[in-house]
Amino acid sequence: MHYRPLGKTGLSVSEIGFGAWGIGGGWGKRRDDEARAALDRALELGVNFIDTALAYGDGVSERLVGQAIRNIGTPVVVASKVPPKNQVWPARPGTKLSDAFPTQYILDCTKRSLEHLGLETIDIMQLHVWSDEWADQDEWKEAARVLKDTGLIRAFGISINDHEPDNALKALETGLIDTVQVIYNIFDQTPERSLLPRCQELGIGVIVRVPLDEGGLTGAIRPDTIFEPGDWREHYFSGGRKQEVYDRVERLRFLEHDGMDLPEAALRFCLSHPAVSTVIPGMRSPRRAEQNVKAGDGKALSRQDLQALKAHEWPRNFYRDE
Repeated sequence: MHYRPLGKTGLSVSEIGFGAWGIGGGWGKRRDDEARAALDRALELGVNFIDTALAYGDGVSERLVGQAIRNIGTPVVVASKVPPKNQVWPARPGTKLSDAFPTQYILDCTKRSLEHLGLETIDIMQLHVWSDEWADQDEWKEAARVLKDTGLIRAFGISINDHEPDNALKALETGLIDTVQVIYNIFDQTPERSLLPRCQELGIGVIVRVPLDEGGLTGAIRPDTIFEPGDWREHYFSGGRKQEVYDRVERLRFLEHDGMDLPEAALRFCLSHPAVSTVIPGMRSPRRAEQNVKAGDGKALSRQDLQALKAHEWPRNFYRDE
């Protein structure tokens, strides 16, 4: 496993991190034993960064993560997130900061996460949604300062709204943001235009989520795919979307060379950008953990492949598009 600095936080993180949304529920039947095995296997293979959230199963994910890091006995960098108080994902234009992230609420949620994780300090606490309309407002700034000053967290970050990478550029200029979490993958390459270069300039760590397009870029989503009951992706890939994704992914088969499969190529694409600190695919089984960590060896995609992928950008937002 290869490691990278997480911006200017002083933390070193594995190129492949563990995205812990799936183990909290919402992706079909929850299998806690398999989730524990996936976490243990990922940590054994050198993963030292886990991203979870209070909202993932209302603490279920955090508790599973806490158990895993106590078992491993070696340092693990843990990031969690404060859910918006109004429970609206993503933040909508015109939302008042006081409705989403009042100061005391941020502090209280952080303490709940600490209890679930069994930690005294969380390495990175993030706001789970964001609107740059809030960049100059005081409530979140005060919370960030208090959390750091009291030692409850080491770094403060934001999880940027789905497919809105520029909706955080003002926040970066406050000097209070240590990390950003953003959707970046072969289909959505828009962070390359403004967000990633600015993060490089400011020394802000970049955590890439949805590198496999919720499974689309693995090549496993076919027109006849049937999801388990309770898997939210039944909506994400509803209507003709499975066919659309399948057709576009089939055009990416040129990436399958020198023993590399599509999931590995998709992860390597994200890691090929120098601004990226870590990529956090979901891992709900030990087998998936073993497959994902292959991309964390420090090797980027070839210039030829990266150049060819420019033609495969696909701007859309399945979270919102109807």
